[in-house]
Amino acid sequence: MPRRIIDVDGERWEVAVSGRSTQYTKDEFGLVFTRGTGPDRERRVVRYSPLGAKSRESSLGQLSDKELASLLGFSQPAWISPELGYRR
Repeated sequence: MPRRIIDVDGERWEVAVSGRSTQYTKDEFGLVFTRGTGPDRERRVVRYSPLGAKSRESSLGQLSDKELASLLGFSQPAWISPELGYRR
């Protein structure tokens, strides 16, 4: 699955599509933002509606780093996200 790396406020975030389908199939996708590794890893999830490509991977590729950083600002922690199984 394609991934992107962005830098937000000096922190490195890895971004990937969540793989979870919603009732809106190709009109809404989830992205998983991951920072760090191991037990200190932070994961956040956001859903967005693509304006261009309707394929998850293509849509991720079309987002700029600035758009991804903006989506990170709207993301929710993993423990309140069904995409990541509500895990802390």
